[in-house]
Amino acid sequence: MITAALEKGDGKEFVSHAPGYWSNTAPELWNDWKWQLKNRVTTLAQLEKHVELSEVERSGVLLSGDKLALAVTPHFFNLVPRDNPEDPIRRQVIPRIEETWTSPYDMADPCGEDSHMPVPGLVHRYPDRVLFLVTDRCASYCRYCTRSRVVSGVGEQELHTNFEEAFRYLEAHTEVRDVLLSGGDALIFSDDRLDKLLSRSRAIKHIEFLRIGTRVPIFLPQRITPQLCALLAKYHPLWMSVHVNHPRELTIEVKNALERLANAGIPLGNQSVLLSGVNDDLETMKTLVHKLLMCRVRPYYIYQCDLINGSSHLRTSVAKGIEVIEGLRGHTTGYAVPQFVIDAPGGGGKVPINPGYILYHDNEKIVIRNYEGKIFEYPETGNANVQFAPQREYHDEYLYS
Repeated sequence: MITAALEKGDGKEFVSHAPGYWSNTAPELWNDWKWQLKNRVTTLAQLEKHVELSEVERSGVLLSGDKLALAVTPHFFNLVPRDNPEDPIRRQVIPRIEETWTSPYDMADPCGEDSHMPVPGLVHRYPDRVLFLVTDRCASYCRYCTRSRVVSGVGEQELHTNFEEAFRYLEAHTEVRDVLLSGGDALIFSDDRLDKLLSRSRAIKHIEFLRIGTRVPIFLPQRITPQLCALLAKYHPLWMSVHVNHPRELTIEVKNALERLANAGIPLGNQSVLLSGVNDDLETMKTLVHKLLMCRVRPYYIYQCDLINGSSHLRTSVAKGIEVIEGLRGHTTGYAVPQFVIDAPGGGGKVPINPGYILYHDNEKIVIRNYEGKIFEYPETGNANVQFAPQREYHDEYLYS
């Protein structure tokens, strides 16, 4: 059943894979998000019950226990084919021996979060917003996780968020207007615990809006219940960033979950990570962004994969990301074009990376090219005090290319 479902197409369709490998499970259990969490694939024996592991994967599973735990919800595992180790879904969640390889560029904390943490669990890197790490657990674990040092309970560090100290810090720092709840994943909390967390955050008057970063609607769409949506709607303005990397992840169940959130008035944006063998080609990414819009999700970011330890086999070139953006901009609706960013190593924050659309810029004019390669000039305001960054020279032949 699962193989037949995976063979239906290239990911453009919205397909249900339930119950797949769990064909004997009653629907009322399958649709219970707590059952999904309790029945995650977490061991080598469970993996081998369902799929044929390659030696690269088997060795990776045996060695993954001291880096990042293995855990995949039944829902998401049903996207994994039985006999293809290079499948783009499989590469994201099943450990591989390459995770033990070292690269001279690898870092434990590539985004420099620990150095911007004034109190345990609260990262204050940007002037007016903070990242609140509310848990170290997720529904499933992505093998390229930028917080693998603290997430899943087996990394080299432990997350010890001090909630009272964090709230005192937020109350004292009136410049903070935006709080992003992440971790881990806050949506694995019970409704009651999540309600208390959001209520306490919203009670701070200078906090204008809240955000939740989550992969639960994709890993665990059963969690997005009408009750949860009603709870979240109490705390508007509340925004949500989801994480989808490949169009096959957008199943019928995921689409329905995302639509429930959208119907509750929650603006949805997607953050993808550019990953080798997963989505590092234009056609896959174009299919993904089109499907996201059909799910009422705005493609927001494509991240260059962070330099996290053991992720070199999943990292692709920056040039590939620029190529993807070049192939989207102007060739499809602007709503479908995300911003390609690098989270500058060491804590520099998100830096937008774009194709070279500016050919020349001085006090008199800016010379630009469009998606077709055509050249245009636009007059500058003539402010003599403006300092222009060096731009590469352009020549007359550009005008006639």
